[in-house]
Amino acid sequence: MKVFGVDIGGSGIKGAPVDLERGDLADERYKVLTPHPSTPDAVADCVRQVVEHFGWTGPVGATFPGVVTDGVTRTAANVDTGWVDRNAAALLAGRLGDGTGGCPVTVLNDADAAGLAEMHFGAGRGRGGTVIVLTFGTGIGSAVFTDGKLVPNTELGHLELHGHDAEKRASTKVKDDEDLSWQQWAHRVQKYLAHVEMLFSPRLFVIGGGVSRKAAKFLPLIEGIRAEIVPAQLQNNAGIVGAAMAARAATRDGAAAPAGAGASAGPVAAAPAASDGPDAATSQVGWPADP
Repeated sequence: MKVFGVDIGGSGIKGAPVDLERGDLADERYKVLTPHPSTPDAVADCVRQVVEHFGWTGPVGATFPGVVTDGVTRTAANVDTGWVDRNAAALLAGRLGDGTGGCPVTVLNDADAAGLAEMHFGAGRGRGGTVIVLTFGTGIGSAVFTDGKLVPNTELGHLELHGHDAEKRASTKVKDDEDLSWQQWAHRVQKYLAHVEMLFSPRLFVIGGGVSRKAAKFLPLIEGIRAEIVPAQLQNNAGIVGAAMAARAATRDGAAAPAGAGASAGPVAAAPAASDGPDAATSQVGWPADP
């Protein structure tokens, strides 16, 4: 079965039909740059462009970089604040299908979508206990699972650590903006993972986002974390796949996406702490004074 998935990010909007038997893209994904300013109307136009590129007219799943409840976007950390309290599912459904709402749309948090895909098809498949999927990109997204069940909208990238919003110190965008070496960036990620591990004691961290393609450059540099750390298997396509999964669930059940992940609009609407790592006072790349 094929369902369309769209991944809305702070820098790009990408999508493709997804083969949900294989958990992979059915066609090469199509990507456009996120408009600036990234207002709801401007982003909706870009989503329509991505969907119309494939001539798609069926159900669509869409991710959003923020908290999503019942299809409404509640926060907007890396996109325009006009998204706050906007009914994103209704907006996108009205923009697709020649404006008739003929393409039912399901909207969910972007990291939750990536997590659903990784737990069903990727690195988290068959894993019990607490699993945390973290997506590193413009910000840091999170998806927390307990025995396979999603706890939606955790947004752990906004945890405060040493007086800083974590994603403002350890996202991939920060690495690029500050021209950090892999060693410097890995040290920041290590401090962040240690903090998350102290709070949740997961068995497994799955590291996703585009940087997961380069996992060999930084994962071996992370020390002192007791949980297993692995790269995402679906890499940067996980959000698209997870969005399509949510849309299929909503269409099949005539209800919200799995585990409270989002909601639809359109015809179907209705334990041990980790080591703290090197001390910041003696580290050359300590947080927050580095580099």
